[in-house]
Amino acid sequence: MKIVYRISTMTNDLPNHLHDKVHETAELIAKATKVVVFTGAGVSTESGIPDFRSPGGLWSKFDPDDFTIERFLYSPETRKRQWKFLLEEGIFSQAQPNAAHKAIAWLEAIGKLTCVITQNVDDLHQKAGNSSEKVYELHGNMKWLKCLDCFERYPLEDLLSRFRGTDEVPACVRCQGILKPDVIFFGESLPTKTLKDATYAASNCDLLIVIGSSLVVYPAAYIPLYAKGGGAKLVIINKTETSYDANADVVIHGGAGEVMNGIVAVLQKMDVSCA
Repeated sequence: MKIVYRISTMTNDLPNHLHDKVHETAELIAKATKVVVFTGAGVSTESGIPDFRSPGGLWSKFDPDDFTIERFLYSPETRKRQWKFLLEEGIFSQAQPNAAHKAIAWLEAIGKLTCVITQNVDDLHQKAGNSSEKVYELHGNMKWLKCLDCFERYPLEDLLSRFRGTDEVPACVRCQGILKPDVIFFGESLPTKTLKDATYAASNCDLLIVIGSSLVVYPAAYIPLYAKGGGAKLVIINKTETSYDANADVVIHGGAGEVMNGIVAVLQKMDVSCA
């Protein structure tokens, strides 16, 4: 079965400095049997989700200390500010997948993708069509709130609908425990099983494609090293340089959606079909 993926950018629309590298990356994908994609904030920003550190990012609107687990646990005012932020912004619930997300989902549909390892918490890979079991979320998912006492999980959208227009901060229905966004705060460890599965996938792939990550947040940024250590080819797609560029087989400085559209266009011309 041939999967149809409609693109808005053809390869002849790409800037000259991207053209050859996009073709080279497409050829690596065509030859690979175990492709792993690692995504960072540069993918989410194209869906309107601000990153944390850039001018105008979330840290300019929100105190980073409020994202420490200690502050969240012991400060009711911190929890109130976070809930108010979630109510007013709605950025995670309203965001939609962009061209890069859709291209990554297409790689799964044609049988090339082993998994997506992501630093993002926006659920957009799943919305684009990637299987939930193939998305390793290193930093959690803002789609859920979790009780810190009994571990019951609640869909964020349900609680936003119920509490919008009130000053009340929701608590766990079952035990009245504190509800926390199901994401990793400063001072928390990454989920052990997710990190173990992601490390294994990266160490055993034959091609790792980094998209939209500056590769400065550890331990997630070790993923490219695991891939290279296992003998995989490494492609880095990011608007700015990273400290791993010298280790990569292909480096493309460009936007995630534009570059991934171009790669899909080349693969379609090569008639790379379902495995």
